[in-house]
Amino acid sequence: MKAKKNSSDKYYITEVDVIHDSIYCYHDVMGEYLIPDHSHDKAQLIYTEGGIVHIHTENNIYYIPPRHFMWIPAGIKHSIHTNTDKSIMRNLYFPVNPKEESFYKIEGIYLVDDLLLNLILYTDKWRGDVLVDNKNYAVLLAIKSILPDLCKQAIPLSLTFPKNARLKKIVSFMAEHLDEQLSYTDLAKKYGFSERTLNRLFKKETGMSFIRYFTIQKMLKAIELLLANEMTVNEVAFAVGYNSTPTFSNTFFKLLGQRPSEFLQKSIP
Repeated sequence: MKAKKNSSDKYYITEVDVIHDSIYCYHDVMGEYLIPDHSHDKAQLIYTEGGIVHIHTENNIYYIPPRHFMWIPAGIKHSIHTNTDKSIMRNLYFPVNPKEESFYKIEGIYLVDDLLLNLILYTDKWRGDVLVDNKNYAVLLAIKSILPDLCKQAIPLSLTFPKNARLKKIVSFMAEHLDEQLSYTDLAKKYGFSERTLNRLFKKETGMSFIRYFTIQKMLKAIELLLANEMTVNEVAFAVGYNSTPTFSNTFFKLLGQRPSEFLQKSIP
């Protein structure tokens, strides 16, 4: 039986950056619920299958839905969280030159189209470093090269967790009451803010308005409920505070570019 590695011996800490010019491949069952904070000298493309996967960077929490990938630039400290250790992670680690396109310097979630999915799956059996003189290197380089053209628009499935103590309490309260229509005025009063001050602080700490933040919280929860496949779209809409299913569907579409029913067809076998 193969001995279990200590966290300090994990491939993403000890192996990914050993050969500077290689492209490193790693496809496997996650095998744990948490991959703790770490970073790489290489940029990372991570595509996951199964379970609910969140990635925490220094300032943001990202959710990777099915048929989406996350691009993590070189040097970005991050941790990976999942609700099941059976999740499959497909990781490709690329060296990036500072003079390359700006796409490679920005973290984000992107849709995986059929072309990109097939290319990622084509690398399934490759393990470890792929060197420049290896015939497989050209395929991996092609994946990296097409990303800026394929991925014009990041999916806004991330939330910045505030540093202000009172605002943290508000955000947590919001997350616990996603099925309600919370009053901005009542929240400000409850936590001792004027509406103007709370609005200014929200935008400063999270980069978005209260309404935008609450909407994304609702949609992230809706995705989790849809993937659980235990509720109808109508029931999910109601569970995240929408009395109108069409309104919920329109909001979902604005964020993910597809209706909840379309999302379910693509995500659940």
